[in-house]
Amino acid sequence: MDLVTSKAYAHICSDVLRTLGSDAARGLDDSEAQRRLLRDGPNQLQEKGGTPPLLRLLSQFNNPLLISLLVVGGVKAVFGHHRDALVIISVTVINAVIGFVQESKAEGAIAALARAVRTEVDVVRSGIPQRLPSEQLVQGDLVRLEPGVKVPADLRLITARQLQTDESALTGESMPVVKGTLAVGADAPLAERVGMAYAGTYVTGGQADGVVVATADATEVGRISRSLQEQVSLSTPLTRQFARFSRTLLKVIVVMAALNFVVGLARGRGADEMFDGAVALAVGAIPEELPAIVTITLAIGVKRMARRQAIIRKLPAVEALGSTTVICSDKTGTLTQNRMTVRHLYAGGELLALEELWPGNGEPAASGRGFDHLNLAMEETLLAGLLCNDARPSERDVWMGDPTETALLAAAHSVGMDHGQAHALHPRRDSIPFESEQQFMATLHGSERILLKGSVEAVLERCSSQLDSAGHPHPLDTPLIEAAITTMASEGERVLAFAIGQAQPEQEQLEHGHVCTGLCFIGLQGMQDPPRPEVIRSVAVCQAAGIAVKMITGDHLQTALSIARQIGIGDGALGIDGRQLAQLSPDALVEQVQQVSVFARVAPAQKLELVRALQANGEVVAMTGDGVNDAPALKQADIGIAMGRGGTEVARQAADMLLTDDNFATIEAAVEEGRTVYLNLRKTLAFVLPVNGGASMTILLSAIIATPLPVTALQVLWLNMICSLTMSLALAFEPSATALMQQPPRPPQQPLLTPALIRRVMVVSLFNWAVIFGLFLWAETTTDDLALARTMAVQGLVCAHLVYLLSISHWHARLPLLHRLGWRAIGDAPAVPLGITATLIVQTVFSQSAWMNTFFGTHPLKLMQLIVCLLPSALMLPVAHLAHRVDPEVQVV
Repeated sequence: MDLVTSKAYAHICSDVLRTLGSDAARGLDDSEAQRRLLRDGPNQLQEKGGTPPLLRLLSQFNNPLLISLLVVGGVKAVFGHHRDALVIISVTVINAVIGFVQESKAEGAIAALARAVRTEVDVVRSGIPQRLPSEQLVQGDLVRLEPGVKVPADLRLITARQLQTDESALTGESMPVVKGTLAVGADAPLAERVGMAYAGTYVTGGQADGVVVATADATEVGRISRSLQEQVSLSTPLTRQFARFSRTLLKVIVVMAALNFVVGLARGRGADEMFDGAVALAVGAIPEELPAIVTITLAIGVKRMARRQAIIRKLPAVEALGSTTVICSDKTGTLTQNRMTVRHLYAGGELLALEELWPGNGEPAASGRGFDHLNLAMEETLLAGLLCNDARPSERDVWMGDPTETALLAAAHSVGMDHGQAHALHPRRDSIPFESEQQFMATLHGSERILLKGSVEAVLERCSSQLDSAGHPHPLDTPLIEAAITTMASEGERVLAFAIGQAQPEQEQLEHGHVCTGLCFIGLQGMQDPPRPEVIRSVAVCQAAGIAVKMITGDHLQTALSIARQIGIGDGALGIDGRQLAQLSPDALVEQVQQVSVFARVAPAQKLELVRALQANGEVVAMTGDGVNDAPALKQADIGIAMGRGGTEVARQAADMLLTDDNFATIEAAVEEGRTVYLNLRKTLAFVLPVNGGASMTILLSAIIATPLPVTALQVLWLNMICSLTMSLALAFEPSATALMQQPPRPPQQPLLTPALIRRVMVVSLFNWAVIFGLFLWAETTTDDLALARTMAVQGLVCAHLVYLLSISHWHARLPLLHRLGWRAIGDAPAVPLGITATLIVQTVFSQSAWMNTFFGTHPLKLMQLIVCLLPSALMLPVAHLAHRVDPEVQVV
């Protein structure tokens, strides 16, 4: 693509046509179009091939712990321990299948982009109009645009008649953009290239002819497609921490297993026996249940978020949202309602905020009764907005038409004006349609009035008087009107002016000469795309939780700052636009992105740069958005959040999470759930790792002092996969802590195993080792029965851990209230009591069932032996208290 076509918006139409070898009337010849189609290929985006299902399944095993488990299982199988091998390998396969099912949906962002630009199009070739599939378009084709048409390729406009396009999905601009044929500067941002119509946008009004300057991947939407393909799907804080934890733990386990082997040989025990002991230590030290618990805990978080209108597409995204430090939000449709609303009315020397006439929710009433608060000039201003208007109500009482005009109808309707009655009293006879060059629209009515609506400059220059509050004409007070305009503009509002003139009796036609001078100014209406009412509270809650909220939009800077002031983002005064961003060096951008909260007129590539700059500062970034232009940044962010109802398919497929109610406020609930998931994962680690630590220490000590193993490898597997899993899963269902959203986000660099958590694990592991070894030695000494001694060691450890489970769950705060809450205490949060009940049942079967005795090498226990096994439960109370002193973070309430 040469310089002229790549920057066609900066060149006059004749230069573009000459470069492309096309004609403004005939277009391309059919033969030339076919040649170019063969040369350049069809006008459709290239789709990236998905990962084969088998490779996606195998990728689930890409974890050091799972790989080590497979190795240990294989070694066990080689040495004939088929039961151990079957259990170990089954655990890894089940965990992989869970992850595969949760993440099996292929990335469909590129396919969605391709669907977004496929359409039928009117083309002129060899001077003959014809209708072709958009895939057959080539550079140089002459395309005709009509209202409602989706633009099929990037076009340089040759002619334009009142053309307006909706570019909100591409640029973030909430208003339809008026297009023309003028060339602009080569450095003009995408939103200001008035001579271009871009692929995937929509024509909302007018007609135009344009020449194709870019197709397929060369279009603006194609560049977004390529950036999505080129981006690497980033890991989340949880996946990074879990990978580091797994590698560290694996190194420790290898060292301990090797030490166990060497010490045993030094003590004179056989190599085969010590190799089996080393494998047993590895099995004991590796938390086989941990990958499954992590996956299940995340899946529970997914279900909880779904109940709160947040759909998670990728499991680790649950926790990533909980660790978010910055939320970058698009403005249009995310923070705002994506519909224009009249906010202020000025007439008769008075400025009125229309919210004062509306109900407490700040929304226009279905049928208002606001005339008591309006002076006569205000009534005339609202009536003029209703009559000098091409929008109309639909059968379902929804306004149809241009967003600006529908806002005027809604404002009149909110104070009780009826569209049908108004037009019956003032039937329209003729009109002068709006044109960008004249900046006004005028209508002639049977009630002998002429109404004018347009820009402030276009209307005021045609007025010589104004209506006062009683509806009487007075000399025009321009300074007072300009002061009102300044007030509304400072609020980021778009201001329209209205005027009235006297028509001649029986006048049937309206000419420009009828509205060139001598009109009477009526008033002003200021409108904007207002913020969602619930967003104000949500932003405040996020900020209270230590999460910075930043607005990144394609809209004008003053409009963005106005919305920011209303919802509490930044100071409402400091903002940067796209041109200023483009002039910043990478280092300056990294600095500015921390200080500034509002970024306006931002191009898609700049959104991506902003997210990367924040990540370079160590931030965990969540990006919300709903347009095509948001997709690359959604994919780059640690977690991308798309609007599931009003967002584009492209954004939905690029995101990690969807908001089914398109409500920014849902993010607050999702953040809380994400933090709950992480806290529950830490509780799970605090519960599971001491079991493995105690078992591995026991096996190592038995090698040092040359005693039989207090617990076998298969019994350790039972402890890890059945007993610990049954109890620790209850922690995955723990409800949110009340104080959770009153704490700042955890540091992104904080490891999964914090020093405090390591101290907790060491304290409880030493106690577990003492329980296992103490009960084993006592039972073996008193009964001389190895199977009985091992059974008592396992049961004593389980009884102690039932108390430990209560101490780290929310039940440590709930137990003192049982006398007052009664059974409701269990009904409100039944997971822990159910987990304890299930554990008691399976442990009874473990020791008292004959077939379990045979399979696991256990022995039935008598009543006194069971009572002895309960003693560690009492001893666990001071140990749990000590653990809480060294690591209080686990017990947030």
